[in-house]
Amino acid sequence: MKQKKNNKPQWFIIHAYSGHEQKVATTLKKKIKSLNIEDRVFDIVVPTQEKIEIRDGKRRNIQERIFPGYILVKMLMTDETWFIVRNTPGVTGFVGFASRPIPLPEPEVKTILKYSKMKAPKFKAKFTKGEAVKIIDGPFADFVGSVEEINEDQGKLKVLVSIFGRETPVELDFLQTSRL
Repeated sequence: MKQKKNNKPQWFIIHAYSGHEQKVATTLKKKIKSLNIEDRVFDIVVPTQEKIEIRDGKRRNIQERIFPGYILVKMLMTDETWFIVRNTPGVTGFVGFASRPIPLPEPEVKTILKYSKMKAPKFKAKFTKGEAVKIIDGPFADFVGSVEEINEDQGKLKVLVSIFGRETPVELDFLQTSRL
């Protein structure tokens, strides 16, 4: 692969096996350090965002991958760096045309990195619209209803509950409901 040497490091996207992004990033970091090319490969980022997952009635903070199967690499693109990154176990290739990697525009990189570092975690719902749920807490405990709306940002559900023979929407926290 013939690449024109560029004196300015750029961000590139590499594709890896989905679910193995962290392992590939760790392997690549070790490889760069052992080959002493930290002056050509500067940063490796697996874009993730902190979210709150509700499972079994408990809140857990998790790191959710924003782009499963993709890793950002800031590097000087040379034949050597291309070869080293491309031949790291778990890497399936660079994103680009044929064998020519395309650098990611700087504004896009800034947006992705900013989104990754957002402080307010979002809720990750394990519910789907129309799904039957049981209310396990609050004034409607033990009622059964169906999910009408899901608000992941606030961790809330709108559940249609049959009260006195009428469907009534009730807004509940994720923790107040469980799947049937």
